[in-house]
Amino acid sequence: MSVERNPRTARVRIGQAAEMLNVSIDTLRRWELEGRISTERSAGGQRLIAIADVARLLRERRSSEADRPIIAQSARSRLPAIVTDVSRNSVTAVIELVAGSNRLVSLMTAEAADELGLVVGARVVAVVKATDVLVEIEELRDTGS
Repeated sequence: MSVERNPRTARVRIGQAAEMLNVSIDTLRRWELEGRISTERSAGGQRLIAIADVARLLRERRSSEADRPIIAQSARSRLPAIVTDVSRNSVTAVIELVAGSNRLVSLMTAEAADELGLVVGARVVAVVKATDVLVEIEELRDTGS
């Protein structure tokens, strides 16, 4: 799949965009007629779609799809918590939580943090699922008694 390198001007052929969006080329042509997307023609006459439009359509689809309700889950450690700090850059977000007397830190994508609307003070449920639990024993000090 060839994609232009500059993200501001990157374009893909209509067939590539259809594959990325899991729709038919005819659907994209219809969306073009409806004004949902715009296309340009290559020197060879092929329809090109801005990668930014493809990303926008993917975001719209994700936000419009209803999540299926959770009826069961294998994780047992579900802790009501409050967000105490949100630090993000363009790729990742570090979310600090307080659950009772416990401080938890979650690392996720910045996009996930934005989609969840995570802000300081938000009430959340921290779901802890680990495959390994390490146990350490502190050295006992002789108190001289």
